[in-house]
Amino acid sequence: MMNGNAGVESKNSSAKAATLGFSAVFFTYFITSFMTLGLSIASPMIAADLNGMSLFSWAISLPALAMSFVALLFGRLSDIYGRRNLLLTSLFFFTAGSVLGAVSQSFVINIAARIINAFGLGAMAALCFSVIGDLYADPTERSKWTGFLNIAGGISATCTQILVGMITDILSWRYFFWVNVPVAIFCIIMVSVGVPKKNVHSENKIDYTGALFLALASSAIILGFSFTDKHPWVSFHVSGLLIISIVFWYLFILTERRSSEPILDPLVFTNRTFLTAAAAAFLSFFGFIGILNYFPLFLQGIQGTGAKISGLVLTPFSMLLAFMGVPAGLLIAKTKRYKWIYILSYAVLTAAMFALTFFNSNTPLWLGVVVMIMGGLGVGAIPTVNILVVQFALPKRFMGISVAAIFFIANIATAVAPAIMGPAMNTTYEKRLATLLPQDIETQIGADAFKKFADPGVLMSKDSMAGLKEVFSKAQGQDPLLFENTVQSVRSALQSGLRVLFLIGFFALLLAFLIIVTIPEVPFDNGEKETD
Repeated sequence: MMNGNAGVESKNSSAKAATLGFSAVFFTYFITSFMTLGLSIASPMIAADLNGMSLFSWAISLPALAMSFVALLFGRLSDIYGRRNLLLTSLFFFTAGSVLGAVSQSFVINIAARIINAFGLGAMAALCFSVIGDLYADPTERSKWTGFLNIAGGISATCTQILVGMITDILSWRYFFWVNVPVAIFCIIMVSVGVPKKNVHSENKIDYTGALFLALASSAIILGFSFTDKHPWVSFHVSGLLIISIVFWYLFILTERRSSEPILDPLVFTNRTFLTAAAAAFLSFFGFIGILNYFPLFLQGIQGTGAKISGLVLTPFSMLLAFMGVPAGLLIAKTKRYKWIYILSYAVLTAAMFALTFFNSNTPLWLGVVVMIMGGLGVGAIPTVNILVVQFALPKRFMGISVAAIFFIANIATAVAPAIMGPAMNTTYEKRLATLLPQDIETQIGADAFKKFADPGVLMSKDSMAGLKEVFSKAQGQDPLLFENTVQSVRSALQSGLRVLFLIGFFALLLAFLIIVTIPEVPFDNGEKETD
């Protein structure tokens, strides 16, 4: 009887420990989603206040580069040193970056803060799901609690963008960073107490050489594309960096082929199904970034909405992004088919991106909501389908690395897309503004005031706009409508730049759609076989 009671007590104790551990990763996963979605709303105002609109794409691509690198490295380290230690390390980076972001006085410092934050953010989501695997050994329990973890992202998608918009409009974007700090500290305490500390005895080695080549190759390609709006393609800043990137990618592939425990196994990239899904996923992020990061800029800069309204318009996209994976997974489980979901998802997302190319300052907000619903319906199922497909398309021994590779490609795409789209937008803006502004305007208002119009962030900064209006009012002998006409010129130039950006997103998505049409339909028991 005593043994029976002891067994019950042990089972109850294990259940309580698992519940505490789940609570820790639930809050941690929530804060990762809160930071990601909140930045999409706060970023235009941050760039406007810190005069950094010309570096707007860098604020997206450089942190994404850090996230792509750390996701692979921390995932590998967690296998050796334990999830708890790496999750705590990630939370410390996240907290430090949030504090630095809140106090940053220049946009360059703010970008640096986001990079530090990204060293934590990039690994937190994947580590949360890995912890669930450690807490629940039974596959049924693991599947159930993994599904429950997605509720955290759904809650965040429901409230984050509206809440952050209100914080930004009423208080300041700085409070958005500050809000993350106490929640992150709470998560650190919860992880320290709730996530079990595993004694990991492993002789596995870290492929540091491969990690170094991967970091150099990724950094060079992102920087090369980012410089295209300031330097010609034949310059060292562009062509030179791209060539350097190719060299390091080649060295990385050679290193991984020779490594006994590669950080990213090259054999994963020999599977046609994986390659097709990965290529389409990479291209899809041109549309994803266009909607999540640049459509708020359109709403706030072109249509003059506040951050709160832009968050409200974007909320359907974020909610569907969070929740569409559930019915997609159920449909795949029932039909054992995924290709039709791929084709439908990419078709709807492409149509939504095409619609954005026709938006202007007079487009009603309700139409923006409709397009966001379309975009969310299109993109929401893709991540879930990607994970399931790569798991079943490859032998079981590649399950972990195949999922990690998809996350890596997604993060690289998040970095590459703005590095290409941002310079295209900036170049179009500058050329269009030069044709719209009166030739003698610099003489009339002064060089200092004229330079401020080179940054479209002036449209979203109340202080800058008020100061410029005062400069115009003091200028002698000028057209009384010059100020309004000048502001309209800036708005029209920004609209032209964003239209080019949305067109790039549309053509990338169209190519992704054409690629995904060719994906093979593999049986869903293929991944259980140890075949190549």
